[in-house]
Amino acid sequence: MKIATLIIRILVGGMMVFASLAYFFKFGEQPAPVGDMKTVMEGFMASKYILPLAKSVELIAGLTIISGKFMKIGAVILVPVTLNILLINVFLMPELIGNVIAAALFVGNLFLIYTNWNSYKGIFTA
Repeated sequence: MKIATLIIRILVGGMMVFASLAYFFKFGEQPAPVGDMKTVMEGFMASKYILPLAKSVELIAGLTIISGKFMKIGAVILVPVTLNILLINVFLMPELIGNVIAAALFVGNLFLIYTNWNSYKGIFTA
């Protein structure tokens, strides 16, 4: 179980770090969004702060997960981020590969929380 946790931790954290660094440093050409996704992205861009904030959260949480330092809080912080990535892919981008990657990212994040569940039990006690 420790090896699986380490592998998933590196994959989830690495995907988050790479996605945020790709946003900030413009690695390669991004395909132009079309349809409903284009409308959503135009709204994000118009707000001026949503994408930089989300990518900063992804970067910080990804680094905590990769390093293992504060990994438990990083996994909790990533739940709404990975859930939104999954929902945007499912509803706005029907391509199968994007949905599979988004689902794997979300399930990996939930797996990291599951493996450390004893640390979270105190949150749910009255």
